[in-house]
Amino acid sequence: MKKLVFLILVTLLIAGCSSEFYKHDSAFKDWDHVQFSWWDYQNPTAEYAEMSEERGWWGEAIPYIPAE
Repeated sequence: MKKLVFLILVTLLIAGCSSEFYKHDSAFKDWDHVQFSWWDYQNPTAEYAEMSEERGWWGEAIPYIPAE
């Protein structure tokens, strides 16, 4: 019974994530992005901020438009 519940949960997770996740070619831009996301995210430096800006790690900026 536990295996069935686990299988159902995994299936729902994959189904929910796949709708948006598979529209992108990659979850990470490059190996430096992987390293930062896995190990160095708790202690960011100015070097990582520069790399993030130059390489577009965080995607496109979406402007905020206030509601009327």
